[in-house]
Amino acid sequence: MNIKQIHHVAYRCKDAKETVEWYKQMLNMDFTLAFAENHVPSTHEPDPYMHVFLDAGNGNVLAFFELPTKPDMGRDPNTPEWVQHIAFLVEDRDELIEYKDHLEANGVEVLGVTDHSLFHSIYFFDPNGHRVELAYDDPGAAAMNKKAAEVRWEMLEEWSRTKRAPKHADWLHKKELTDV
Repeated sequence: MNIKQIHHVAYRCKDAKETVEWYKQMLNMDFTLAFAENHVPSTHEPDPYMHVFLDAGNGNVLAFFELPTKPDMGRDPNTPEWVQHIAFLVEDRDELIEYKDHLEANGVEVLGVTDHSLFHSIYFFDPNGHRVELAYDDPGAAAMNKKAAEVRWEMLEEWSRTKRAPKHADWLHKKELTDV
């Protein structure tokens, strides 16, 4: 048994139409499907919803549910905003900067470019409050990924015992992470 790929990732949204238009305008994602029902297929619960699907490239699908009868959306107050996010791959630094400029020109506050050694990224929030990351792989990422992968199990084991950041791959962060 092997997982082939992610079929889709689903989030909740405040307004399906606004969400589709925002992702189309800001990230150039195509709106591919919409389903609306008055009963949840899996639970048979009577609850109207709109389920929209966007093309996130390379067979990946980003989906949203608008749930008008449910309480307003919230987030886990015990999880920092920076933890839960969705990250999309872009071609290179030029494209990342092009997106950054486009987002900022449309009133979206953007954090970064942040250097993660293996990749570089920007962060921002969609109209639903979901954190979004756009990233491109560093040109030297293949060699760095290979070196980091060699110590992944040792790092995980040490973390499991100590709950402290292991030093096995601290070479990745020798240079300061900076926001440009």
